[in-house]
Amino acid sequence: MTQHPTRLLHLFLVFSLLSVLALGGGNSVLPEMRHMTVHQLGWLTDDQFRSIYSLGQVVPGPNMLMVLVIGYKLAGWLGMSVVGIAFFVPDFIIALSINRLWIRLGDWPWRLSIQRGLAPVAIGLMISGTYTIARLSVVDVPTLAIALVVFGILTWRHINPGILVLLGGAVYMLAMH
Repeated sequence: MTQHPTRLLHLFLVFSLLSVLALGGGNSVLPEMRHMTVHQLGWLTDDQFRSIYSLGQVVPGPNMLMVLVIGYKLAGWLGMSVVGIAFFVPDFIIALSINRLWIRLGDWPWRLSIQRGLAPVAIGLMISGTYTIARLSVVDVPTLAIALVVFGILTWRHINPGILVLLGGAVYMLAMH
């Protein structure tokens, strides 16, 4: 699959921006990733985005490896490589740099205040990501029931969410057929 260099550059720029926005964690950037890839650029449909996200939840490793699937879908192996570098390298460099600075500022009086101030931001970003995926996934009464049961299980017990995604998908498929 031959890719036009401008498509690869565009992928690099979009996922580099998303990388910087994802410093608080991958799920915090899901609403913006969906907005850019589905609504703004039209690279994916909502169904494709939801499927790729679900795949990222069940495969071993970090769930944000889903960006590699997006890159592959849009531009083959080269697109996957470009998106992987664009999404993971800037975040890694920024996090490493901030970590080194943070260690040097160990006795700085503002350090604890910054940590406490960023906690609500991180929680808000995670809630936003969860809401975005829920809006895509809860489309009828059976999906609402499955979502509520999964939420209840996760608040009651520590279970791998990937297992619950697989079970929820199986239950939905059985309920609809």
